[in-house]
Amino acid sequence: MPITITKMTRLFQFNGIRLPDPNPNMPVDEVKALYAAQYPELATAVVNGPEAVGDKMRYTFERAIGSKG
Repeated sequence: MPITITKMTRLFQFNGIRLPDPNPNMPVDEVKALYAAQYPELATAVVNGPEAVGDKMRYTFERAIGSKG
């Protein structure tokens, strides 16, 4: 039985919006900083993940402002 290796692609999500991966070699914090220009709430967001979803690794940006803790 042969083993199949599949490359996992990254998926970024913020507030229900899927954000494409601008560069697979870019660190997650740099991706967050890049998208913070479009979505200012990302400047203070927390990164959760990665979570394996099918053949993708999902990173979720969650707003830090207004969250308890």
